[in-house]
Order: sequence, then structure tokens, then C-alpha cells
Amino acid sequence: MPPPKDVVKIAIQMVGAIPQLIELQQSKPLASVLKDVCDAWSLPNAERYALQYADGRQTYITESDQEAQRLYTGIQSKNVDVKTDSLKKLAGLSQDVTFAQEFISRNGLKQIYSIVEEGNDTGEMLAHTLKAFTELMEHDFVSWENLSTVFIKKIVSYVNMNAVDASIQQLSLSILENMVPTSRLLFELVKKEVTLDRLLTHLQATNAELQLKAMALLIALLLSATDAERREMMDYLREKNLRQFIHKNIIHSSEPLGDEMAHYLYVLQSVSLNLCEHRMKTSMDPYSQEQRDLLQSLRQTAFESESEVPTGSFSTERRRSLCAKEFRKLGFMNNSNPAEDLRRAPPGLLALDNMVYFSRNTPNAYSRFVLENSSREDKHECPFARSSIQLTLILCEILHIGEPCSETAQAFYPMFFGQDHFFEELFCICIQLVNKTWKEMRATQEDFDKVMQVVREQITRTLSLKPTSLELFKTRVNALNYSEILKLRQTERLHQEETLAVPVLELREKLKPELLELIRQQRLLHLCEGTLFRKISSRRRQDKLWYCRLSPNHKVLHYGDVEEGVQSPPIESLPEKIPVADMKMLLVGKECPHTKEKSSGKQNKDVLELAFSIVHDMEEYCLNFIAPTRYEFCLWTDGLNVLLGKEMTSERTQTDLDVLLSMELKLRLLDLENVSIPDNPPPVPKPPSNLNFCYDFSHAEQ
Repeated sequence: MPPPKDVVKIAIQMVGAIPQLIELQQSKPLASVLKDVCDAWSLPNAERYALQYADGRQTYITESDQEAQRLYTGIQSKNVDVKTDSLKKLAGLSQDVTFAQEFISRNGLKQIYSIVEEGNDTGEMLAHTLKAFTELMEHDFVSWENLSTVFIKKIVSYVNMNAVDASIQQLSLSILENMVPTSRLLFELVKKEVTLDRLLTHLQATNAELQLKAMALLIALLLSATDAERREMMDYLREKNLRQFIHKNIIHSSEPLGDEMAHYLYVLQSVSLNLCEHRMKTSMDPYSQEQRDLLQSLRQTAFESESEVPTGSFSTERRRSLCAKEFRKLGFMNNSNPAEDLRRAPPGLLALDNMVYFSRNTPNAYSRFVLENSSREDKHECPFARSSIQLTLILCEILHIGEPCSETAQAFYPMFFGQDHFFEELFCICIQLVNKTWKEMRATQEDFDKVMQVVREQITRTLSLKPTSLELFKTRVNALNYSEILKLRQTERLHQEETLAVPVLELREKLKPELLELIRQQRLLHLCEGTLFRKISSRRRQDKLWYCRLSPNHKVLHYGDVEEGVQSPPIESLPEKIPVADMKMLLVGKECPHTKEKSSGKQNKDVLELAFSIVHDMEEYCLNFIAPTRYEFCLWTDGLNVLLGKEMTSERTQTDLDVLLSMELKLRLLDLENVSIPDNPPPVPKPPSNLNFCYDFSHAEQ
């Protein structure tokens, strides 16, 4: 007779005692289990003991334990070796939420504060202290606002010191990064005490981890600043050539760019581009003399040779008529009052800024654009102003200006960091592209929207290639002319049409099961190779990593924490495991428990899209994941669904299936290409009257 489902056999060992093999009844109170174990070893005071996992992370199975008290006492020891050893163990055990809660409840954080505030040591003991503090605070049991000014300034001093161990500076930067978003008061304190110059010094360090932590604090400060503060900080960083330094020493470094640094570069790019948001959302004020002067400068730069005759010799009416004519040549729809064209927000004043930048920084190209179109027939003129306004809006949409930063995105443009005035310079290239495409399409005013649609496609297709410089972008976007766009569109359209014929659809259906099985095998193979996952909290992107992989026989999921730099740890080094047979269901997005926790705050949309959880045999237990990319999310959720005997539901499955079907269909239909197939089969010809046309090998030449 099989044992009850709630009874499991476990081995319990203790130093100096014979190990016990007990049948643990899961419904039995833990205190009662501990008493039985202690009685077997004749140990008094069973309430002072706890069960602890022997392999993997040393997590406790109970809230009440002796270890928290022992370490609490140890960190107060006068013996330096005992104190250092206790702090080292504390740093390791503090990752466990139960232990952390117990240690904090003993007022353990107060002892850590004292070690930092009163100590002058900057060696191993301090490193363990800061590590333990970071891990304990990670659980959100204590507010960062409870920290004293003395403690914070001590942490700041480690960042500002020159002669201090790099590991201590890394931990100090990480602590300040966590602190900054929690309150305005802490933000102002850190911003005042840690100067941008000091952060730039750390960014230029050869230590990649120190460089990363400095970038993390810089990004935290930028995200927590007001618009005015952020603009001031970005202006200062521009003066210090931060962008050029990043382009040369980080993006084009010999070392590969990590996911976390890529995310910070994306945020820095997003924050910088979002400085344009105010101008983008501000309509032109016709009563603003400054804005009117900018508008008039466009006309004067374009038609200065035609305006050599003193305007004083003209009547007011004649001057207005002349200005209206010139504004019409500039491509304003409301030539008598061009300010009306700029009342639309977005793109608002940003469009005016772009036009003025183009006219002042590339005056020859500007004059050529305007004068070339002024000499064309009216209906074939490419309207500069109207095109500029629409192009500015297109660029804002493509570059996501005005949108909040994603918590996980890593998509930045390398060329952004290689160019000052990136947005304006990109506009200068693209407005000339508009004129070029207009001529290639032989467009008229009625084709304006079609031209701008083609230009949008040219820009997005070129940006998807991730050009490393604006010069390379310019070369590639100009090579992608209208005829190339038509070819690409036709190829894509033919690809769609060839899959719509009835015989082809029937063949697709016959091929689907075989190809779906191929995709299933690929998903399981990917799970066997495993993936490195990063733990993400509500406050920041953490540097904690863990790895999960499926056993080769597809029966067990192995997982465990790993160190930075480990690419593919062997399956034996992953101590934790879940039998596939014990997996109940897969949860995704908002259904996951780690997206519902109260301490996690408002979840970012991108994080929700990457979250999934495996519900274990014990219903209260889940293994929670945040996929590094949408691609990994699709592969893992598909693979887990295969293990659960369910259908693969990710969008990647459909994409892969379409690609495989397309390839297989092309191979199957290869012999039929460029051959017209008649509706009726041709008649079978009559047999020949003789077979003399056959070659007689018996008479072959010797």
C-alpha cells in the first residue's frame, strides 16, 4: 500500500550526532516535528532549534531559529575574527526572507548601523557589513527613510574616497542607488553629497563592475529629478562629454556590453530625448516675439537675395503680400499666418526648432531645398514646412519621445552616443530624404501622405539595422530609395499571396503537425540548455542571477543561484529541483504571484509581459521567473506547456511555424516555379510506332 501523499521521508543531520531518517507528515505542526527530532537526540529546549536545507542556499524552514541570535551576538563581539566571520555569514544568510525577518526583529539593523557609523575600518569587515545591510534591506521590512544622516554620509564618504577598496565603493553606490527613488529628501541629500564629477570619475574606472554601479546611481538620480533638475544635469554631462566617452569606451569597448549596462544606456538615451517633450507639446504663441523672429528667420535665410530691395520702399500691404508669397514657397499651408501651422502639438515648437536648426547649420542644403521646389510647377512642389512638421512628428513617434522609460528595455541606438544634437542632426538627414523621395515618386500635393509613409518606412527599416553612426545611417537610408521600397513591398506581398492558393493551404495543413513537433523539440532542447535569469525588484534592476535548465531526460527542472559571468553552469551545480511530474500549471503576466505582492508596488507593463510562474505540487509554492527578453519568455512558456501536455500559445510559435511552412512549401513547390500549370491535365500521347530512337549500347565505340 503506497504511503499517504502528505508523508515524505527526509534525512536530518547535526554535527556530532547520528543522522536521522524520519517520515515527515506535512500536516503535522513543525514545532511538534522539531520536538520529536530533539527528543531522539536528547536535546532540551526544542523551541530554540530550526530545520535548515543542507544543500543550495541555506534557507530556514521556520521563522524561529538559533542562527539569527548567534549571529546577532557574534557581530557585537570584541574579537575581530569572530565579528568578521559573523558578518560574512550574515551577508550570506540574509538573502533568506525568513532569516532576515528574524534578524531584523532582534533589532539587528541597529548593530549594523553602529558598525558603519562608528567604525573606521575600510577592509573586509566593512565589505561584509555593507553586503549584509544591502541583503536585509532588499526584503522591504524597513523603510530607507529610517536611515540616519550620519549613516548616509558615511556611505557617501566611501563613494567619495580615493583610497578605498573597489568592492566597498560598489556596495556603497548600490546602497545609494536603492535609496534615491524612495523619497525626495534622500534624493536631494545624495545629489548634494555625490557630485556628477565624482560619478564621472567612477564611470571612467577600469573596473567594469564599479563602472556599472556608478552608471546605475547616475540613472537613479536622473529618473528621480524634476524636469528642470534633469535638464540641468544633462547639460552638465554634455559639457563633460559623457556621450562621447560612452560611445568610445563603453559601446566600442573590447569587452561585450552586458544586459544591465545596455538597459542603462537605453534609459540615458530615453531621458535625453525626452528633454524635447516640452517643446513637442507646446503650441506656437503668435504673440511671442521670440517665436515670430524664429519664423521670420526661415523666410529671410531662404530668400535673402530676393529681399535685397529695402522693404521700406514697399507699402504695408505690399510687404504682407510679399511675405505671404515667400511663406507659401516655404511650404506653409496658411501662408498669410504661418504660425497657425505650428499650433498643432505635437510636434509643436519642436518642428520650428528643427527647421531653424536645418536653415542655420546647413544653409546651402536648406536654400537648395526651398529654391528647387519654388521653381517647380505648383502641384509638384515638395512643401518644406509641411514636410518638416510631419517629419518631426514621425521622428517623435519612432524614437518614443514623451513616453516613460521601460524597466527592462535594452534597445538603444549606438549612433545616439556618437553625435551631439542627435535629434536635430537626424532631422537634417531625413528632411533631405523627404525631398529625394518626393522626386523619385514624382509626387504631387495629393501624394503628400503617401510620400511621408514611404519616408517613415525608409527610416524604420534603416534604424532596425542599428547603424553605428549618423553617417552610416545617411548612407543606408539614401540607398533605400523608393524603387527598393517597392521591391521589398512586392516581395512581401508575393510571399503572402503565394500562401493563399487552395492547394497550398491544403498542403500547409498537412505539413503543420510535423513542423509543430519540430518546434516542440526545439523548445525542449532550449530548456535543456538553460537560461540565466535576473532577479528584478520594484526599486531597481538587481545584479542577482540564477540559472534554470531541464534535465536531458525531460523529467526534472534544476535551478540555483549563480555568480556574474557564469554562462552555462553544469546541471550538477544547480542544487534545487522540481520534478516535471509535480508541475501543476503555468501562470503568466498578472496571474503570477510575484506580480501581485504588496511590496512590489505598481508593476511596469514590460515586466508583466515577461513574468511567468510554475505552480508546484504544493499549491502554495511557485517558482517565479522574469524572462530576460520576450524571445526567452516565448521559448520558456512554450517549453513548459509542452512538458504539461498543453498547446504552445506564444506568438513566437506562430512566427516559427510560418517560417518553417514557408521554407517547406518553397522546397515542395520548387520545380513548379515559373511554370504555368493548366487547369486540365494534358492528354497522354499515343505510343510511338517503333522504338528506334533508343540508343543501342551494344554498338558503343571501343
